[in-house]
Amino acid sequence: MDAVAEQKYNYAVVRWFTVMAVVYLVVGTLAGTYIASELAWPFLNFDIPYITFGRLRPLHTNAVIFAFGGCALMATSYYSVQRTCGVRLWSDKLGWFVFVGWNLIIVAAVITLPLGINQSKEYAELEWPIDLAIAVVWLSYTFNFIMTLATRKSSHIYVSNWFFLGMMVMITYLHVVNSMAIPVSLFKSYSLFAGVQDAMIQWWWGHNAVGFYLTAGFLGIMYYFVPKQAGRPVYSYRLSVIHFWALMFGYVWLGAHHLQYTALPDWTGSLGAAVSIAMIIPSWGGAVNGMMTLSGAWDKLRTDYVLRFMIMSLAFYAMSTFEGPIMSIKTVNALSHYTDWTVGHVHSGALGWVAMVAIGAIYHMMTRTFHTEMWSIKLINAHFWTATIGTVVYVVAMWVSGIMQGLMWRAYDEYGTLAYTFAESVEAMHPYYAMRAIGGMIFVTGAVLMLINVLMTVRKAASEGSIRAASTAAVSA
Repeated sequence: MDAVAEQKYNYAVVRWFTVMAVVYLVVGTLAGTYIASELAWPFLNFDIPYITFGRLRPLHTNAVIFAFGGCALMATSYYSVQRTCGVRLWSDKLGWFVFVGWNLIIVAAVITLPLGINQSKEYAELEWPIDLAIAVVWLSYTFNFIMTLATRKSSHIYVSNWFFLGMMVMITYLHVVNSMAIPVSLFKSYSLFAGVQDAMIQWWWGHNAVGFYLTAGFLGIMYYFVPKQAGRPVYSYRLSVIHFWALMFGYVWLGAHHLQYTALPDWTGSLGAAVSIAMIIPSWGGAVNGMMTLSGAWDKLRTDYVLRFMIMSLAFYAMSTFEGPIMSIKTVNALSHYTDWTVGHVHSGALGWVAMVAIGAIYHMMTRTFHTEMWSIKLINAHFWTATIGTVVYVVAMWVSGIMQGLMWRAYDEYGTLAYTFAESVEAMHPYYAMRAIGGMIFVTGAVLMLINVLMTVRKAASEGSIRAASTAAVSA
């Protein structure tokens, strides 16, 4: 079976993407924990400009979203499209080009961002030469995926591939439009848009990076890997199709809810909030669909730690997709905006949903692509609990901190003046910033355990000769 699979599919590029995703998970969360610690204990920047919060924060977001998230998406999409279509990746060379190109882009980010070379655009800080490289590599990734679908052996396209494809198409034009700029030097450019138009385009991209990259793409992961790991068919295929089309048509309207109470026309924020509320329905439908896939197999959660990651991720997905729309309502937004509540919301989705479903998929792929069992099941269990506890500690700290911030900022005394200075609100946040740093440390501990487990599994597979034996048998066959 291993020999047949190795011959039929390109597992090599999937293996490399999978291992690098775990490496970037450690690097990205470590950077995030360090800058969280800097906010709690500012002396940690040691007056070195390259490691200040402002320099490392975009490095953290790019590392977790595009380095870890990108490698996880590329590994899972290239793995599952081959399996669901029954054909090999259309072009092995293009697959390797995407792997090398994407990692070179990440190296460029690691160099330029600490040097302060950036466009100051949320989730799109990289300067114009790197943006061009992203477009080329992303289009190559998309083209290879589409051509693999075109050569499939069945007429049907499984729903996970629709989610992956939707992500690829949407992110292409979102990235291109948002990154339109006028270069003035090799590492400096100015946005083609100005004022409120620039803000609108920025958050059209910013929220849809969340909506299509971190939601649609990772729903593609969920719709393939949850049924496979559970050994059950997806609960409702019809519901999954409704989920897909509602997401594709609904999510693009939401970006303006990031700009309530700004110079943007009021109706745009109202429209964003209205559609945000409506998006709760398909989002919860997808979460329920994933969870109900375990109908008749809930007992597997007692022993299957990989499945635990996936089901926990769906719980966080349901929570995040309810919390976000509620925060977009103007009356709630008046309290939450610019506070740590937003940071808590982002990380409940990033750590609880995105990271956990990707981690579950990575553990699943490790055994299939390396043709061996994981080195330590106990480490997977330990990772699950550290990831869950770390996420909860982090998110709760930011929820409490954020709501306290919002209340302190708008508290008035009997004379109609502000009851607290901004400095007093910062002082009140310190215990929660320390708590967040501790939550991050717990989560990073789990990521390190995963990296050790993955590297030892690779070493185990090499010592067993399972990869080499499968490849040799495939060639001889």
